Amino acid sequence: MNDILTQFENASALQLSLIIVAMGVVWFLPFFLALIFNRRQAKLIAIACVPAGLSVVAWSALMVWSVTGKAAEKYLPKRVKARLETGG
Repeated sequence: MNDILTQFENASALQLSLIIVAMGVVWFLPFFLALIFNRRQAKLIAIACVPAGLSVVAWSALMVWSVTGKAAEKYLPKRVKARLETGG
C-alpha cells in the first residue's frame, strides 16, 4: 500500500489528470455503451452509474442493462407471440 501512495505522491499533475479521466470513463462505461445499444434507457443508466460505480455487482448489472436494449426489443415480440400461439 505504501508503494501505491508513493507513486501517487511522485506523480505529475498530468499523470493524475489522466488517471482521473480514465477512472471516469470506466465509471460511466455503461452509459457510453447505452448510447450505442440502449438509447431509450441511456438517461436512467447515466443516473444509475453514479452510485453503481461503488459496487462491482451493481456496475456489472448496469453493463448488462446497457448492452441488452436492442436485443430485448428484437426478441421480446417473438417470444410473446410464440407464447400466445401455444396458449402458455
